[in-house]
Amino acid sequence: MKDKGKLVIWPAYIDQTKSRSSGRIISRKNSIKEPHLNEIKEAARQLGLNPEVEPEKAYPKSWWEVSGRVLVDDNGPKSVIAKQIALAIKKMRGQEVPAKT
Repeated sequence: MKDKGKLVIWPAYIDQTKSRSSGRIISRKNSIKEPHLNEIKEAARQLGLNPEVEPEKAYPKSWWEVSGRVLVDDNGPKSVIAKQIALAIKKMRGQEVPAKT
């Protein structure tokens, strides 16, 4: 059962290689290629979201692929938090972060 006050962040939410119908919830320019659970966890930790990693979980749309998930504090809309995490990972990877428009 899902913890109260937590959001689930699946790697597919911020994966640039996934389509919207495959689960990506942020724009391609803000997403990253093949995010790893440890990167998501570290980015969420940097953002103060108290991450909890569940590596054995599989994203329902691709149930055959065990990707894991990260539970983070519910501090706003899921898409905004996913974007913040993706941008933090881009900074960690040393990639260029898109300017706000």
